[in-house]
Amino acid sequence: MPEPQPDSTERFGSRAAAYARARPGYPDFAVAALARALGLAPGATVVDLGCGTGLSSEPFLRSGFVVVGIEPNAAMRAHAEQRLARYAGFTAGDGRAERTGLAPASADLLVAAQAFHWFDVAAARREALRILRAPACAALIWNDRCAEGSAFASGYEDLLRRHSSDYLELRHRHERTDRIDEFFGAAGWRTLTVTHNDELDYPRLADRLDSASYVPPPGDPRHAAMMADLQQLFAATAQHGVVTMEFETRVIYGQMQPPPGAP
Repeated sequence: MPEPQPDSTERFGSRAAAYARARPGYPDFAVAALARALGLAPGATVVDLGCGTGLSSEPFLRSGFVVVGIEPNAAMRAHAEQRLARYAGFTAGDGRAERTGLAPASADLLVAAQAFHWFDVAAARREALRILRAPACAALIWNDRCAEGSAFASGYEDLLRRHSSDYLELRHRHERTDRIDEFFGAAGWRTLTVTHNDELDYPRLADRLDSASYVPPPGDPRHAAMMADLQQLFAATAQHGVVTMEFETRVIYGQMQPPPGAP
């Protein structure tokens, strides 16, 4: 099984500001549906692994949960602390999925949004079982961008394929159910999905593209050609000054099964 890339915790350092400005959030009704499915009461403690700029932590805070965000990248973590400073229930820690630094049995739910594909699955599973109270509830969340269905959607997908050297490899890792099976164990997992749209003017669309770790960053000789293609795509597909990016938020959840003989 491939291991996460050695630089995975640093991939977003130079992109943190664009990420904070332009990445989509996660729908409150997805969090509400997850809480109902798991019987999670308001006030429960949620650990958000790879919380990034706080986008994934915020809907849990709005729903009345206490959230501990674990983020190894200092620039991303600083954006999360600034974004979520108004929530008394949020704290951020310098750690990673495999070594959170949290106390044993200190969390009621573990979530990872748009982050699980970077984890060392075996090590993250051991750490999750250590910090979770029984039953060991976890959820893996992705905002899956629709790659077809409109001229903009198919054009944006084509742009990523043409200008990124590892987009398809990362998407493949993102879709690997064998990693999910290994993480949850024998008890298995279930899925809930919700759809939502995001309207983007050109500056926010440009930030959205620049926030992706798999495309050439500003300053790279390939960046100008990519942005010229993005401008052309926007001009051809925008309506009333915006394009619509469609998402399906996919929530994979369940109770993690400890290994045989574990206490």
